[in-house]
Amino acid sequence: MSSMEETCRNSSSPPLLSSPSSSSSLPSVSHFIGKKEDIIKAGRVTKLVNGCRDVLVLFHQGQLHAMDMRCYHSGGALEHGDIEEFNGRQCIVCPWHKYKITLAEGEGLYQAVDDPTVKPLRTRWRSKGVKQRIHQVTEVNGDVYVTLDDSIEAIESDVYQTERYRTVLLKAQPNPKPKK
Repeated sequence: MSSMEETCRNSSSPPLLSSPSSSSSLPSVSHFIGKKEDIIKAGRVTKLVNGCRDVLVLFHQGQLHAMDMRCYHSGGALEHGDIEEFNGRQCIVCPWHKYKITLAEGEGLYQAVDDPTVKPLRTRWRSKGVKQRIHQVTEVNGDVYVTLDDSIEAIESDVYQTERYRTVLLKAQPNPKPKK
């Protein structure tokens, strides 16, 4: 069991939900998010899972994706980010600092210059590695469930999943201005 799961289990939140024994396609530890049709209508939903993990579930190009709700860089609210394609990969773009995060793997992408001494400059999209925790999404009979990623490896987005961040740092940040 990872330290993330241990922390979630020891929180004062309800216990983890076990899957119904009648469904073999549902992972053993999963959390009901909502009805698929409601998520498709909304495009994105956020949910505090197991009292300790803020998760963004989104529907894009026929697929459901789940990841930590706050950007790994500075805690930007990814539910307000645009979805764009970079080098053939679907990414959510953080609304605060425009960091690009792949929907499938949680990799941070950046544009690198091949050789800065050669003009004109030639750039390529490169990976910084996995920066955003991605969670498994399962749909059973129109119900959408998320299974939290339980790897023990620390991922940068983990820092924004703490009670300290929720109670101290988040309240100190200014409210975003609504889009016109």
